[in-house]
Amino acid sequence: MSRTAGGEMLFWDVEKEAFLRVMRRLERFAGVEILTFAVMSNHFHLLVRVPDRARFLLRFEGPEGEEKLLEHLTLLYSKAYVMALRHELSDLRSKGMNGPAEELLERYRSRFCNLSQFVKELKERFSRWFNKHHGRRGTLWMDRYKSVLVQDGDALRTMAAYIDLNPVRAGLTKDPKDYRWCGYAEAVAGSKRARRGLCRVVDSPLDSWNDKAGASNLTASEWYRCWLFGEGVEVESSAFSSGRKGISTDAAKKVLETGGKLSLSELLRCRVRYFSDGVAIGSRSFVEGVFAERREHFGAKRKNGARKVKEVEGLEMFSLRALRIKAVE
Repeated sequence: MSRTAGGEMLFWDVEKEAFLRVMRRLERFAGVEILTFAVMSNHFHLLVRVPDRARFLLRFEGPEGEEKLLEHLTLLYSKAYVMALRHELSDLRSKGMNGPAEELLERYRSRFCNLSQFVKELKERFSRWFNKHHGRRGTLWMDRYKSVLVQDGDALRTMAAYIDLNPVRAGLTKDPKDYRWCGYAEAVAGSKRARRGLCRVVDSPLDSWNDKAGASNLTASEWYRCWLFGEGVEVESSAFSSGRKGISTDAAKKVLETGGKLSLSELLRCRVRYFSDGVAIGSRSFVEGVFAERREHFGAKRKNGARKVKEVEGLEMFSLRALRIKAVE
């Protein structure tokens, strides 16, 4: 986790979206896996799995290894940047300078599966965006990030719940699914990457978010929701404790009684929060009608208007634009 300088409240909707955009790009580049997260107004929490580095680097070995490495760099760098790097490598090798060429490539490889480097780059890249966007200078973060090693099992699930419950503890929402800048809300909204992270948390096979598993006969999504509401119950203040904000006992009881199931309307509402402004939603014929009336606003390659609202079982609903998790591009 890391906090802004002085704990100042600097991050609002646009800043949080921008942070997530940078975070996800770096996640793919660095080869780490974010299991869940919470981006708050003055700090962030990340639960990160760091894969075995030697195994990750195997993909860049062999006759085509260098080409795969250069292609991998396009996850973070522009095509022009990678092209310039190709020319630099070619120039070095044409001069018999294979050692410097390898050293150049190692600068990139050394950043893979490296937690310190990942967080350092995340904070630096977001700081540059933030300062440019707000016309400011100077440091954005209070100090170096803080971290703790977490064991698999209950410790991992407890840590994940602590992170996803941050907005509830802060009094921003009564249900973590309604705070779009945490991993659980992103998973409910349909993000495969967020769902895979939480499937790891509950020790369920990847891409099994909506599959029944285990003796409990709950899906991974239902199991984690029950865990969240069990862990998040508020504690009233007393002579021995200052108390703790959280989920009401009645709300927790309701979730546990229903086995963590979300209704169709709740699932749709979580999806709708990520629509672009001005989107049309309804039946296929309704959306196609809106598309025909506003055909000039879409590219020539667009053949039809209706886009199926996916991943909500039993829902026959369409939108004019595909649903997006990232609201800032």
